[in-house]
Amino acid sequence: MSLTTMIKEDAIPFLEYPSPNRNDKTRKQCLIFFITGNPGLAAYYIPFLTTLRQLLNERESNPSSNQAHHIYSRNLLGFSDHDHTPTFGTTYTTPSGETLTTHPFTLEDQIQSITSTLLTLNTPTSFSSIILVGHSVGAYIATEIFHRFHLSLSPSLLLTSAILLFPTLTNIADSPSGQKLNLIRTTPFLNTYTHHLAKSIVSLLPTFVLRSVLTNIMRFPPHALNATLEFLQSKDGIWQAIHMGKDEMATITEEKWSEELWQLQHDSQGQGGEKFYFYFAKKDHWVADEVRDAFIEKRQGDKRGRTKVTICEENIPHAFCLRHSETVAEKVRVWIEEITG
Repeated sequence: MSLTTMIKEDAIPFLEYPSPNRNDKTRKQCLIFFITGNPGLAAYYIPFLTTLRQLLNERESNPSSNQAHHIYSRNLLGFSDHDHTPTFGTTYTTPSGETLTTHPFTLEDQIQSITSTLLTLNTPTSFSSIILVGHSVGAYIATEIFHRFHLSLSPSLLLTSAILLFPTLTNIADSPSGQKLNLIRTTPFLNTYTHHLAKSIVSLLPTFVLRSVLTNIMRFPPHALNATLEFLQSKDGIWQAIHMGKDEMATITEEKWSEELWQLQHDSQGQGGEKFYFYFAKKDHWVADEVRDAFIEKRQGDKRGRTKVTICEENIPHAFCLRHSETVAEKVRVWIEEITG
């Protein structure tokens, strides 16, 4: 974690949709942990998670069901002014006389923090299975967490499967939007001042103007409007998003995971469904077509791999959480049913 920015774990905003059968001892308790994209506000996904909860309630109401599915999601670090102290850019002197400046959180910070939350959630309940669902860079975080527990000889989390929505897993800087963000990262002036410029412009606009732009021009639905206003008007949200985005360009490059990651472990042979589900857009401004196609070809060439790849045929955009939550929730429900049996 950042050495100069203190995390306030109990102040990280979260969403929780527990199973109505959470106290039924005869059922297997399954945690579905959703990891957001960037900007990392869980509020963007309220319609998606609410719909998924309703669909899983229907499944659990079936007399033959022996599962209880718990849904949990939380903000990524730095997107709430309450989850860290002091604000980014604060300079102070330590008792030893060293001058330090606080900085936004990196992608590695996010991976460690999500892992810590998973371990905390698992302590009182001890879930019989955990399904990670990740969107965009959240898919990368989910995959990296799987990788780290895959290497552990005695994993403390029973990670079952991962459902990766519009995943940015390799060479993100080759995508159309990635090229623009990478230009900012590699241009000294832009790298240093872009977040200041962006924040200055937003700060000049009254709330009613921002609301009008988001509603009438960008056509954001109410949940996305509220989340975006919260994000833009926070002290550190814009800096965190840009800083993390630049770190993604430097970190998410060539595939670094071994083929064994995509295969079932010996103690997971009774698992239903696949280990990894990939849901790609037909056209995605954060995923270059050739990068996606090369990744899919590699997965299909792995005869021992337990992966399923779907390319969206409904032209759902990368930011599905704005207007296509219900459609994607239906697909995720099907994959969860395959996994849990």
